This record gives sequence, C-alpha cells and structure tokens, in this order.
Amino acid sequence: QVQMVESGGGTVQAGGSLRLSCTASRRVYSSGIVYWFRQIPGKEREFVAAIRWGFGTTYYADSVKGRFTVSRDKAENIAYLQMNNLKPDDEALYYCAHGTSYDTSAASYRNWGQGTQVTVSS
Repeated sequence: QVQMVESGGGTVQAGGSLRLSCTASRRVYSSGIVYWFRQIPGKEREFVAAIRWGFGTTYYADSVKGRFTVSRDKAENIAYLQMNNLKPDDEALYYCAHGTSYDTSAASYRNWGQGTQVTVSS
C-alpha cells in the first residue's frame, strides 16, 4: 500500500499560481497511477488530474484543462500539480491517491491523507 502525503497549499489571488506536491511513502512502480482529487465542504470529492507513473500519460478534468499540469519526479517518488490561472471555484482541499488501474472515482480509494488547502481570493 502506497501512502501519499500532500503539501504546498496556500492562499493566492485569483489568476495566481500554486504548485502542490504529493510524496509517496515508498517507490511508485511504473504500473502505478497517481491521482489528484479535490473536495469542497458539503460536496463529493472530485477528480482533478492523474498521471501514469511509467509513461507519464496525463489526464485532466474538463474544469482544469489548460490551467493545471500534473507531473512526476520518478527518482523522488513525488507527483506535482502545477495550478495556474486559479479561480475562486478551484478553492478546495486537495488530495492525492495511488492506484494501479485507471479509475477516477474517489470512492475507489482508501487511506486518504490530510489533504492540502488551496484558498483563492477574488
């Protein structure tokens, strides 16, 4: 089981940028996929982006395409989420998760970390 720890959140003005990090507790194998999700209080956790560890193939929710970029540092076992042109709607608690098959349903994952808060002021 790979545990993931999120960091890098903060408060930015609308239009600003932040880079989130997701550090794995052990080596992420090439078959792994790292996901980013976010959750607003009172709403379900939603898929944001994902990256296949081996080839680096990326996936994005429509709401963040063109603004967010997911990447990974294979040597350090860290995934990143670069968020540009942030909007008030992006304000949420951001989580990452590890899986071995492509599944964007948050209900499929357990052992969530604490998440990292992103606050966007308008």
